[in-house]
Amino acid sequence: MTRYIVLLRGINVGGHRKVPMADLRSLLTGLGYTDVATYIQSGNAVLTAPEAGPTAPDGVAARVRAAIAAELGLDVPTVVRTRDRLSATVAGNPLEVPDPARFLVLFSSSPIDPRVLADVDPAGYPDEHLALGPDAAYTRHERGIRYARYPDLLVNRVSGTVTARNWRTVLRLLEMAEGG
Repeated sequence: MTRYIVLLRGINVGGHRKVPMADLRSLLTGLGYTDVATYIQSGNAVLTAPEAGPTAPDGVAARVRAAIAAELGLDVPTVVRTRDRLSATVAGNPLEVPDPARFLVLFSSSPIDPRVLADVDPAGYPDEHLALGPDAAYTRHERGIRYARYPDLLVNRVSGTVTARNWRTVLRLLEMAEGG
């Protein structure tokens, strides 16, 4: 059995694409997943599944996305991480986190090619800091996430689904996946 973290993109934002967390828990349990828990309203779930292996997170993501479309009538891009992969992402963060509310991790469903930002001059983003990992990007925003420009730049240049979570949420999801 493997612990997975499910990250839904673009739900419950500004009153649009509403997915109540109770409905999400019920849907995930109905798919046969166990130990299902959700965190805040922005589409975060932790669950246990029998699926294992390198392609299992993609399979879980596809099953969840299809079930949300069938049950709730919404096409919700979904990124899934194993507990171990999320732990490695946290451990691999090369940037300081002075304020977790001003720090984002952008999770990608596909590998991030560092060349996607080769033409971007960091001097054009003086209040932002960026570091790329294999399938996640770390961004720190001195003026706050509201003024962040790097995330949109990445979303538009990386293939696959990209969804962001602030550092506090990432740490809480890891804690939940580890049984806390």
